Amino acid sequence: MPPSISAFQAAYIGIEVLIALVSVPGNVLVIWAVKVNQALRDATFCFIVSLAVADVAVGALVIPLAILINIGPRTYFHTCLMVACPVLILTQSSILALLAIAVDRYLRVKIPLRYKTVVTPRRAAVAIAGCWILSFVVGLTPLFGWNRLGEVERAWAANGSEGEPVIECEFEKVISMEYMVYFNFFVWVLPPLLLVALIYLEVFYLIRRQLSKKVSASSGDPQKYYGKELKIAKSLALILFLFALSWLPLHILNCVTLFCPSCQKPSILMYIAIFLTHGNSAMNPIVYAFRIQKFRVTFLKIWNDHFRCQPAPPVDEDPPEEGPHD
Repeated sequence: MPPSISAFQAAYIGIEVLIALVSVPGNVLVIWAVKVNQALRDATFCFIVSLAVADVAVGALVIPLAILINIGPRTYFHTCLMVACPVLILTQSSILALLAIAVDRYLRVKIPLRYKTVVTPRRAAVAIAGCWILSFVVGLTPLFGWNRLGEVERAWAANGSEGEPVIECEFEKVISMEYMVYFNFFVWVLPPLLLVALIYLEVFYLIRRQLSKKVSASSGDPQKYYGKELKIAKSLALILFLFALSWLPLHILNCVTLFCPSCQKPSILMYIAIFLTHGNSAMNPIVYAFRIQKFRVTFLKIWNDHFRCQPAPPVDEDPPEEGPHD
């Protein structure tokens, strides 16, 4: 007999479904926009597509699995472990995409004249593939043995049971908090986020220094170039800020779980932290729409062409900005 669903669980499921219904179409729209607008084809927007793919997977895969776990089905240990790992893979992919985007923007302002020879489409594709491969390695580490199987097996044997343990599938029952804190958070989440923040500080410093130079008749093009770079950098730094704001509360709660086992964590705080992590996948398309004009115009064109049956004016497909001239 399937477990009954309480009113609280029903509310939780409703909120999760709402997040998924915003996240999946929004991020599909981001991918669609990059596909149809040639002006969104440089390396930064390729990394943004990688980030959007991870966010689509959060809405289409992670949220349904989270709802399943919340209902509390009884499953084999390794089945539950496989259900818990996708969110680890996708979180890591998002962090590495944010790092790749930051490095790309840094190169655009540090070496604008050589940028296109350094950041080629092939190298960008290799970087994206590398990010995803590394994300799978980090996210699947619990399947390779760093999990709570030993503890569960001992409790299972103590009850006189045999075979693979059957448990109520919950994240903390299968994923080791040592893995989540020492390996995942202290190695693969916090340092990359701090590095990205430092890169953006350097990007803003370089842009401000260029913009503060005396404007002459021949410097209009560099001023325009760095002005556009500043706007895009601000928008992408906002993406980073929202990601950190969404994910750090859950990691802090994991630290509390590990370092203070006797401390009581109000369940409402855990639910809020989970909503923030899932909700982050729905935030980025909204930021792009309001902060990056090329995305906004392309979104409107897609809407008018495919959903309103009313052709829109041609998208302003400016070629990707060249670096400032000598």
